[in-house]
Amino acid sequence: MSYHREIQNVRAHINSLRLALGVVLILALFMGWGWYSAPREMTVHIPPDLRSGSTQPADEVPQVNVYAFTYYIWQQMNRWPEDGSNDYGQNIYRLAAFVTPQFRRQLQRDLEQRGRRGELSGRERSVVEIPGAGFSPRRVQVQADGQSWVVWLDLQINETVRGRAVKQTPIRYPLRVVRHDVDRERNPWGLAIDGFAGEGPQRIPQEPEAD
Repeated sequence: MSYHREIQNVRAHINSLRLALGVVLILALFMGWGWYSAPREMTVHIPPDLRSGSTQPADEVPQVNVYAFTYYIWQQMNRWPEDGSNDYGQNIYRLAAFVTPQFRRQLQRDLEQRGRRGELSGRERSVVEIPGAGFSPRRVQVQADGQSWVVWLDLQINETVRGRAVKQTPIRYPLRVVRHDVDRERNPWGLAIDGFAGEGPQRIPQEPEAD
């Protein structure tokens, strides 16, 4: 009897080992699947000023980063160093990854309209941030979906034709920015300008000079 009982104990132990091995195998398969399906790259947006520390979720874009992206891309779009009839179209093509397809078509229509009105040929253009109108949290409004923003840029437009100034105008641009993580090779920001918000660009009234 003791011999048969010993055999039963050994068989029970073997069965328990088989069960444990099966559980370990299942866990290993789940871990392998999780490792395989995990993202190989992760973009973390770090605020530029870390003097006071920062706790930043990996998928959250700080307002200051959204503002910096918008200002940089919009300034590049409006930089015509030699001739607007060539430079503007080249900028639209060169910066296509940083604007949505819808806004790109809008910019192309603007290019055609300006060309017909004679506002491009021989014209040089640049935009700069108006002093004192740089980033502040109120200039970047997070939308309800949490995936888009409205950025207000107060910029000075400077245009010249053959070295003569023809425009020096302060303009407020309300630009809509959205997440656009479709091609990290061409757009590592994962953001894109989607067009104008509200009533679009507005001229900023200049305060009269004091006597």
